[in-house]
This record gives sequence, C-alpha cells and structure tokens, in this order.
Amino acid sequence: MEPTEKSESEGWPVLAINRQRRGSLVDQIVAAIAEMVNRRTLPAGTKMPSVRQFAKVNGVSTFTVVESYDRLLHLGLLSSRRGSGFFVARGAEAPAQQACLPAAANVVDTLTPDLYSGQTDALPVGAGWLPPEWYGESTILDAVRHAMKIPAGRLRGYGHPLGFPSLRQHLATTLSADLCAVEPEQILLTHGATHAFDLVLRTLTRPGDVVFVEDPGYGNLLALVRHHGCEAVGIPRGAHGLDMDVLAREAQARQPKLMFVNTVLQNPLGTSLSQAQAHRLLALSEQYDFWLVEDDIYRELAARGDSSLAAMDGLRRVIRIGSFSKTLSPVLRVGSVCASGSLMPELVRVKMLTGLTTSEVNERAVYDAVSSRAYRKQVERLVLQLDDARELALERLGGAGLVPLARPRGGMFVSAGWPAQKQSGRAIAERALRASILLAPGEFFALKPPATAWFRFNVAYAHEPALLDFLRSI
Repeated sequence: MEPTEKSESEGWPVLAINRQRRGSLVDQIVAAIAEMVNRRTLPAGTKMPSVRQFAKVNGVSTFTVVESYDRLLHLGLLSSRRGSGFFVARGAEAPAQQACLPAAANVVDTLTPDLYSGQTDALPVGAGWLPPEWYGESTILDAVRHAMKIPAGRLRGYGHPLGFPSLRQHLATTLSADLCAVEPEQILLTHGATHAFDLVLRTLTRPGDVVFVEDPGYGNLLALVRHHGCEAVGIPRGAHGLDMDVLAREAQARQPKLMFVNTVLQNPLGTSLSQAQAHRLLALSEQYDFWLVEDDIYRELAARGDSSLAAMDGLRRVIRIGSFSKTLSPVLRVGSVCASGSLMPELVRVKMLTGLTTSEVNERAVYDAVSSRAYRKQVERLVLQLDDARELALERLGGAGLVPLARPRGGMFVSAGWPAQKQSGRAIAERALRASILLAPGEFFALKPPATAWFRFNVAYAHEPALLDFLRSI
C-alpha cells in the first residue's frame, strides 16, 4: 500500500486503504507506515499526526489509529513522549519480514473464531472448552428443560436490569460464605465474562487511559482493552506470579486507571498468586489509586483458601468477575460482575444502554443447575478429572520435547514450548491447522511476539496421538 496524496488540511499523506482486501485496517496502516519508515520516507524523529488528525485524514476510527500506533510502538517503529505525541523512533528499521508481518494473514485472527465457536472439525487442543461429557450433561440438559418452562407472565418485558433475582441471591449467598459479604444488589449478571470486562471498561475508562494487563494473559481481553482506545501495559507474569517490581515502577510512571488480574489458575499459565503477592497488589492499587478487576472465573476449580482479592479487599477497590462457562457449559453465556454498591448504578446504566437485559432463560438454567444437589459433586469430579489429565499432559508434552512455562496449580491449561525453536508459534499453528489440529500460540496471549514458540494446551485434548505425532515432527 503506497501513500497517494498530501492532505492540504493536515500535511499528511492519505493512505490508499483497500477495504475489500484481506487483512484488517490496522494491518494495512501498520504495514504502510513500516514501509515508509524503512524507505526513510519518514525519517527518525518525524512527528506523527495526532490520533484524531490521522483518523480524520484517512477516514478511519480513532480506535483503529490507537491500535495501529500501539502495534507500531511494540514493533519499535514509533516512540511516544508524554504530552507531545508519537514520533518515528530513532534507529527504527524493521526487518523486511517483520514489517510485512502485520499485513499478512494473521494466524491468530484466523484461529480466533474456531477457538470459541466449538464448530471446528480440528482437534481443539487450544480451545477453552472441555468435552461435553466432562460437564455433566444430564444436569445441564435437565436445567435447560426446566428453564424453558418459564411462567407465561415472565414473557412480558425484558427482565430485571441486574439479572434473574434468584441466581443473584444464590451467588450472594455462596460468595458471602466462601469469600466476602455480598448483597444481591451488588451483583450484575452478564453475557459471560468478556461482556463483564467490556462493561467495566465502558464504565471506568476513556480513550487514552492506561490499563494494566498480565503478560501473558487472556487474549480477548488484550484486544478489548485496545478496542476501547486504552493503552494496554503488560505486567510480566511467570511461574512465580506477577513481577511486582515492574508493577510498582509502571504504576508510579503510568498512573493506570485499572488492572485486570487472574488471581487463581491464571489463563494461560495455570498459576495462582500467593497471599503475599495479593496483599502487595492491593497495597499498590491503594498507593497509586487504581481499580483491580479480578478475573475469578476459575475459582471453583481452585483449592479452597487460595488468595482472593475480593475477600481481602471487601469490594472497596476490587471488582470481581465470575462465570459458569468452566463448570457448566460455555453455551449458556452467563457471567457476573460483583462490585461496590456505589459502582453498580453506573454499571447497570451502561449495560442497559449497550444491550438491555441479559437472557432470563439462560440465567434460570444456570440457577437450576448450580442450586441442585448434584452440582457440587459434579465440580469435585471435574477437578479430579482435570488433575489426572493435567499430569498426563505434562508427561506426554515433555516426551515430545516441550518444556512448560510454569507448573500449573490446577485448572484446564498447560502452557509449554521449545526454548530454542526458531519457528514462531504462529507459523507452527498454521501448519497444525492444515493438519486439522487447532493450537493456541503464545502470540494470542502476549502483547509482543514471544521470543520463543509456545502454546496453551487444553489438558483434555493434550494427550491425543495426532497432536503428539505433530509436535514430534517440528
């Protein structure tokens, strides 16, 4: 893509963006600017247009420009100066293959629909769902059938803005017993955890705000933060939890609005924060005045007594996100936001503005399932099944030459790879897809391309012979 003309109003070339071409607008913008930098059309030190100027001249949204600039920052082609804007980085000279990478078919984008749809014919090694029989099919089907017998009087209107009252009462009772005192009015039901993240971002942030995320972390969340025009800053997370020294330095320098964190069984590493780390995290959020959004969707698969930010904080500075997709079924799409009473009115207002109420039928089905006598035993069986599958996965992946990034404390995932592999995880995932194996490469979970090739493996599928044969062939 070549620049075609100078804009009289801004003095900036209008890029020849092809909206019919494969590849996102962000990919095309990044590739064009990378080429201009490499050709020295944009010399080092050149000041870039502001986000609004670039968007106006090229007829794209400010969100597209924010994500493009963010990606160029990570490629080392641009630098940012607080209060001054974006500049071509000194010594910026991207290798040809790196400059072309964003414009190429992005395997992570290609894989994303299959990682969530459940309709793929490929072996879903990288997916976030378990085999249906692991969830206790009879419990779920009975609950769905019962929920469909909704009283005729409930067919009028859209339902309660907060969500189905009986499910909120059940959640308040169980959370109060297990974590901290919660009232039903402090619980907002959502279309799953990702919808909950979106509502929190819409409510508490504005474009340009700094948001801390774990790196590596949940891929959909990283994209969502950028979609809202926020600056995603990664805090390294590894085998021993968060890098608290980096967090403290970044918090002092960047003044974040909020931070998303998986306290227990983090996706993709499967590790949990220690009590000491959780306490320090809360202290830093207090010191630098930012919200903590606790992604707690794996809590029921974790050991009792594992650290809980919500329990330690009492929902003063912590917003807890929950979901039933890991213990019931992702098809039901029911999640929750648990927050202080002062935040709830604005969260409800944003929910109603952007999508009205959530599905009472789905929420009734979840309530019938989780309030049944069979549910607790079902979760206990699931934990044991995951424990066995995880140990087998670690053994088989090790036999194929892969090294785990961390030793998981529980849950559904093992992340592992080859420390010396020259191919990118993205390239290997493309090969795997052609072999009908769906992998989730490290690129899906990291803010920058990982230095080594690694993948998140779903332990329910990680022992399959077809996968192991493929991995040995790399």
